[in-house]
Amino acid sequence: MEYLISKLSMDSDEFLIESIFVSPNEDNKLSNFEQKNRAWLVNCYNGGHSIRGLKKEVDGVWYRNGDFSYDGSYFKWGEKLPKNISKRNVFVSYYHNDDQVKRQEFDNLFGDLIINQSVMLDEIDGENSDEYIHRLINEGYMKDTTVLAVLLGPKTKCRKHVDWEIGGALNRKVGDRYSGLLGIRLPSHPDYGFGDFYTETEYSERLMANINSGYAVVVDWTKNRRELQDAIELAFLRRSEKDKIVNTSIKRLTENLCE
Repeated sequence: MEYLISKLSMDSDEFLIESIFVSPNEDNKLSNFEQKNRAWLVNCYNGGHSIRGLKKEVDGVWYRNGDFSYDGSYFKWGEKLPKNISKRNVFVSYYHNDDQVKRQEFDNLFGDLIINQSVMLDEIDGENSDEYIHRLINEGYMKDTTVLAVLLGPKTKCRKHVDWEIGGALNRKVGDRYSGLLGIRLPSHPDYGFGDFYTETEYSERLMANINSGYAVVVDWTKNRRELQDAIELAFLRRSEKDKIVNTSIKRLTENLCE
């Protein structure tokens, strides 16, 4: 039997696997993923079963990603896998007209790592910010959101709905706590590939204020599932730094500033 692992977690010293999320490969089809512990993995390997990693590509299809080997003490494998940890409730904010393709790629690559709270294309609208945010909360989209991920293209900065979604996520009335804030610079963004350098005019006032305060996390677009999961976790942990949030002092956009 071949077993395929999509996520795993290590012990505190990062030496030993503690848990995995694994599925048997039956007739080239993945069945139900289950959480298993290290003892199960050792017994499976010693029983002669094949164990391989899994990864996803932008087409949303699972692909094998290297064999697991075991020397009697430690396992070795290829590319880092995402951690086998609790999924975060993630709301994805983006400019629907320009970045719908990247929004779909985000789902294809990372959809199994999060609980998706997002508004899909043309699913909800509002004439003003208060009405829109009220609907986001009361129709369940943002009530339980713990991380707001903003896909940053060149025009995201001037779209009113994105500004409203950021403002709503940083409002204490949304859910039980503030949401973490994660900006993901797409390859189309002028600052993509420039690390910690920020051209302030290429970000909305609200997002830039939270970058400058140290509350927002910003990363470049990646297909690496572990890197993106780590970024979501960092944004999630930043919620404890609520004093850094800049929100109520910034006026919401009342119109789109670009087409």
